[in-house]
Amino acid sequence: MNSREVCIIGVGMTKLHKKAAVPVDELGRQAVMAAVKDSGISPKEIQSIYIGEMGGLSGSICLGQRICATLGLGGVPMANVESACSSGAIAVHQAWKDVATGRTDISMGIGVQHLSGSRASGTAFAPDANDPEGIQGVTMPGIYAMRAMRYMHEFGATPEDLALVAVKNRRHAMMNPYSSFQNPITVEDVLNSKMISDPLNLLMCCPNADGGAAVIVATKEKARQLGAKLVRIAASEITSGIFTNGFRDMTTMEITYRGSKEAYHMAGLGAEDINMVECHDAFVISEFLYTEAMGFCGHGEGVEFIRKGMADYGGKVVFSPRGGLLSCGHPTGCTGTAQIVEATWHLRGEAGDRQVPDCKAALTHVTGGGVYGLDNAACTIHILTR
Repeated sequence: MNSREVCIIGVGMTKLHKKAAVPVDELGRQAVMAAVKDSGISPKEIQSIYIGEMGGLSGSICLGQRICATLGLGGVPMANVESACSSGAIAVHQAWKDVATGRTDISMGIGVQHLSGSRASGTAFAPDANDPEGIQGVTMPGIYAMRAMRYMHEFGATPEDLALVAVKNRRHAMMNPYSSFQNPITVEDVLNSKMISDPLNLLMCCPNADGGAAVIVATKEKARQLGAKLVRIAASEITSGIFTNGFRDMTTMEITYRGSKEAYHMAGLGAEDINMVECHDAFVISEFLYTEAMGFCGHGEGVEFIRKGMADYGGKVVFSPRGGLLSCGHPTGCTGTAQIVEATWHLRGEAGDRQVPDCKAALTHVTGGGVYGLDNAACTIHILTR
């Protein structure tokens, strides 16, 4: 397939926190208006729109049309997409694909979620009630706790090592006005917080949040006409899980190994070229597993990588400069889009006090769905370059 170069020309995002009084469609509108203002175009120039939201949890049918109807976007082709936590990133992928294949010159991807209105505080997501693992009561914290236990057994990691990720990401979030939590925490605070699923304490798990984010993409020629700071989508990759009903290595995130390999190939880059990563750190063990799966270190080496600060400012690559899901919160369908907004700001040099120095290439990564027999149902990776 011949593919045109695609650039990001506008991004926008709401603050990510619990906003029970703000309807989901209003969160989406706020993000869209910010992205349109950032792009310098008229809403009427947008030729297709995709909206990601997880599983209809916000209670709105045809959510994209509800968001866009009063914004001068009536009549624009739009589709609502769903793939659990990967939904917002897939919305951006669909917009990218329209421009890359010549279907449009300007398209938009939106991610939005309002969990406060649909879930009780402190509740965790579980696989579908008809899923064999769901029937056994498996929850997301339970799955990641098993991964953490196995990783600790195999590679000598400790609860203190797990806590380092939460402390680092909270330190990053303190410099991010969009994050849910900005107060400092210590290793002791993390270890003394409420036990959720051994060995994962409360501060080792991401909180629910509400929010909206939007990304407008266009041809490279259109971006240059607008005088935009060029941020190119060098890779946009969706990977689905491979079913197995046999042994699964809980310390190997198979879908991310495949997805990152395919994304690097598409971008013509390697892990050594990436300056920052926005990863799906729903639980602290995720960062250990994903530093390995993305090729920043070998299998079982994630614990030393994190102990030595190699995933922090001044290290090999900065993981979660905005604070990650652990401190920003996880508005499921919005998260993948919000990661791309953050990466764009760093590549433009607009990330303020949390700016990754001389950021030239960024990777965003989000997985989605707990499904029996799969590592994850979906994994969406974008590589952006300056």
